[in-house]
Amino acid sequence: MIKIFKTEDNKSLKRLSISEAVSGSWFSLITPTEEEIKQVSLVLGLDEDFLRNSLDLDERSRIEIEDGNTLIITNLPIITEDGSFDTLPLGIIYTPTSIITVCSKDNNILSSFNENTAYSFDTRKKTEFMLKMLYRSVKFYLKYLDLINRTTDAIETELQKATNNKALFQLMEIQKTLVYFSTALKDNDIVLQKINRMTKSTTGTNIKITEEESDLLEDVIIDTRQAIEMVDMHRMILEAMMEGFASIINNNLNQIMKFLAAITIIMAIPTMIGGLWGMNVPVPYGSNSYGFLIVVTLSVITSIVVVLFFRKKGMF
Repeated sequence: MIKIFKTEDNKSLKRLSISEAVSGSWFSLITPTEEEIKQVSLVLGLDEDFLRNSLDLDERSRIEIEDGNTLIITNLPIITEDGSFDTLPLGIIYTPTSIITVCSKDNNILSSFNENTAYSFDTRKKTEFMLKMLYRSVKFYLKYLDLINRTTDAIETELQKATNNKALFQLMEIQKTLVYFSTALKDNDIVLQKINRMTKSTTGTNIKITEEESDLLEDVIIDTRQAIEMVDMHRMILEAMMEGFASIINNNLNQIMKFLAAITIIMAIPTMIGGLWGMNVPVPYGSNSYGFLIVVTLSVITSIVVVLFFRKKGMF
């Protein structure tokens, strides 16, 4: 799907057809077909592979410059259909006349730039528009990390009441998410550093930056590093939590095994005494009319003594 927009002088966002696209337009390609890739390639004079690079779900964040066009690939945070978190490559192509975004799936970052929010960005100011996309991306990282933190706290509270496999699997899924976020954010930080160097270079780049845009870039870098620190902190907390719960589970299992062993020993005493007095040989009190009561009383007293002994040893 291709959507083409251009900011008007009155700050509204105008939708254009591909034949109406002019300088200052934003080409938004979401899950583009081969035919759409060829159309954009012909209109803007871009290599088709330049447009396809961002559609690989395993693509790492990087910068590529070719024939005066700059491709910036960054990884966005997304929520999948099953409610888990993941990352998604977004390609931002910076040409002398226009800006193009290429993504394999629709997402909250791109969809937040629309007619209703047109006052907050300008497609004609390509560098500022690109930086606002990167800034929105890192803000979503921070938002999702806060959501992950609250989810982790809820799971921890649940596990304190009763350990269950579902909650532990949720923690494992969060742990995997944090690995994805950590990798993506660190790659994004490298890209931002390269953009920062490129904006200060006078050759080899078509990215020009104003003082205001430089401040925005600095904000993006600061928030990205903050997100990296938050991910690292959450990972350490989660690892400590998983280790703690593993120790608790092992301790509970040991307590249960001790309890069962004690019960087994206690139950074996009456059985052993009854077995001894049940032999087909002469036994004490064998002819006594109170012999049965004596054996039962002896079994009860012995069992009580063993129970008191085990209580003293902390097995109950």
